[in-house]
Amino acid sequence: MRALRLSLLPASIALGLIAEWAALRRGPLQAAASGAEIRLAVADFVVGLLLVGCGLVAWTRRPESVTGLLLTVAGIAWFLGTFAGSGRIGYADFGALFLTLHRGPLVHALLSYPSGRLERSAERAAVVFAYVVSAIADLGETPVATIALGAVVLVVGAQRFVLAVGPQRRARAAAAVGSAAFAAVLLFSGLARLGGSSASLDRGVLWVYQIVVAGIAIGLTLDLVLGGWVRATVTGLVFDLGEPVERGPLRDRLASALGDRSLVLGYWLADRGVYVDDRGRELELPEQGGDRRATIVRDGGEPVAALVHSADVLADRRLVESVAAAARIAVVNARLQAEVRRQVDELEASRSRLVEVGDSERRRLERELHDGAERRLAEVEALLDEATRGANGGFAAVLAKTQAKLDRTRSELREFARGIHPRVLGAGGLPAALEELAERAAVPVELYMNDARYPAPVEAAVYFVCSEALANVGKHADALGATVEVSKRDDTLVIVVSDDGRGGARVEEGSGLRGLADRVEALGGRLTVTSRRGAGTRLVAELPVL
Repeated sequence: MRALRLSLLPASIALGLIAEWAALRRGPLQAAASGAEIRLAVADFVVGLLLVGCGLVAWTRRPESVTGLLLTVAGIAWFLGTFAGSGRIGYADFGALFLTLHRGPLVHALLSYPSGRLERSAERAAVVFAYVVSAIADLGETPVATIALGAVVLVVGAQRFVLAVGPQRRARAAAAVGSAAFAAVLLFSGLARLGGSSASLDRGVLWVYQIVVAGIAIGLTLDLVLGGWVRATVTGLVFDLGEPVERGPLRDRLASALGDRSLVLGYWLADRGVYVDDRGRELELPEQGGDRRATIVRDGGEPVAALVHSADVLADRRLVESVAAAARIAVVNARLQAEVRRQVDELEASRSRLVEVGDSERRRLERELHDGAERRLAEVEALLDEATRGANGGFAAVLAKTQAKLDRTRSELREFARGIHPRVLGAGGLPAALEELAERAAVPVELYMNDARYPAPVEAAVYFVCSEALANVGKHADALGATVEVSKRDDTLVIVVSDDGRGGARVEEGSGLRGLADRVEALGGRLTVTSRRGAGTRLVAELPVL
């Protein structure tokens, strides 16, 4: 194949020189060529040579794309058309076949760039039409056929660009520009001939036509060889994959970036030796050579993921390598994020368990105090009562003082036990516990709530939020009253404690409020405090209730 490509260039140069010489010496009676004809012949030779040369370069540098081959064929057909027009070959009908035949492979190259494969039926139909009208000289040279071909190239080329997304659109930009320019000169030429164009206009259109064809050859080759669209694709892909994860799953973002909605992302499970999709289903990789391809993403030589995609999406080897590198970073990053989320979930679960364990320990201590120390104090009090009835004088006074101290001790012990975990919370539920809390508050409290029961950790959190908030009202707010509201909104229990005091409270400044925030957040909730100076304090706790 390399030898064929090397031999085509000198053969094409020889064919081009013969064709131009023959065109300048049309017939034995042809007068000497004018300067304008010589200039046109030189331009014609340069354009044909550009088609062949650019095609050979693209064919050599990008053998996976047939664009180079199509440009080479278009260049050879260009010279054959020039040679046929000279009338110097014996089979005139055969020579006439090549007058416009270069348009067939040229349109094929434009509508299949950069892979060289036609994807849609409209594209295949347009290319077949181009070959037909280009091969039949009597048809292809008519103004109507020229206009029809220009319209088809314009519509299909624009449609192909518009329907592409992601890197496919960036890859097809050069071909879209070339298709529009080629279609424009065909349409203008056909319309001018229908309106009866002059010789000077025809000569000007011919110059423009040659410039457009030369520009197409150079533009497609430079874009294909230099791979500017590859860099643009990778840059866009890295940018898209670097966006926050909230934009969507990694598979969807890869599919959007690459322009292949059918893309499937499989994660490698080393212990099972298989790839699975994001739903855990085993993924079977397609065989090579079909319409679907598999690109393996590796990290340190070990597979981490596989991209199953359309064969046209990653046709360029450099694009494959760059996309694999970007995807590797994204997959590893996704794994790290998943691990961080797992650890965060474990931490939140651990905090929740600590709260539950703490509440359980509080209940145990409260029971021990009630069933142990408080009962024994009650027994001591009974003994003192009995001793007091038979005592007199100074001994009776001592017993009375002892009785008073014992009463204070029992009262303090009950308050202490209630602060650890109120017994009424377990016996009568949250409504009874909050009513008792409101009765003991330092300021009048209006309580609004229903009689529903909630999980024990949630009820304990509500109780301690209200207890701490009312304690702060009594100590710091200088308030005349407070309000406690407990309501359920969807799956969230909302606790609002407000007062008409002096305000100025902040979670950061109070260890009690900070502890309440930690408790609420440990249960997956949120605590907010609004407290402007002179406008009272409003504490809102939101707890999920599943």
